[in-house]
Amino acid sequence: MPMKDYRTIVVGTDGSSLADPTVGRAAWLAKHNDADLVIICAYAQMSRRTEAKNIVTLGGDSRTGQVLGREAASKAMADAIAVAAAEGATVVAALLIDGDPSTALVVTAEERSADLIVLGAVHDRTLADRVLGWTATEVTKRARCDVLIVRPADNVGELPVPEDGPEV
Repeated sequence: MPMKDYRTIVVGTDGSSLADPTVGRAAWLAKHNDADLVIICAYAQMSRRTEAKNIVTLGGDSRTGQVLGREAASKAMADAIAVAAAEGATVVAALLIDGDPSTALVVTAEERSADLIVLGAVHDRTLADRVLGWTATEVTKRARCDVLIVRPADNVGELPVPEDGPEV
């Protein structure tokens, strides 16, 4: 089967420790494929009343792992653009989207006829990590294009392993 070139690459950023390596990988691929790079940051902008209702109804913050507020999303986006520029990629769009990250990635990829979605995912070692990995799981289920999952290097995003070894 012949390999295809990527023409449009969509990458998500959330400002976490895994964001720079993820955007960097997408930017490197965009540069080496002469592809357009679209960076998105999905965030949650909720009124205090809606936020309080979610906490009471669901017993916690349902937005775990999501960028909270437009200001934080703008900072995450500025950092991502700087990483992409350092890699020499052509950023054709930098989108701040109020909503669910997995939906934002999949819809943006479809609207832009993307060939690849790049996103970061932590190692699934705990229940909390599985919640944080929800975006990656949903995107891989719903995307109609290739999906590249960037894993953390040097234990970024992992829980420390006790000196007497991992728990079994």
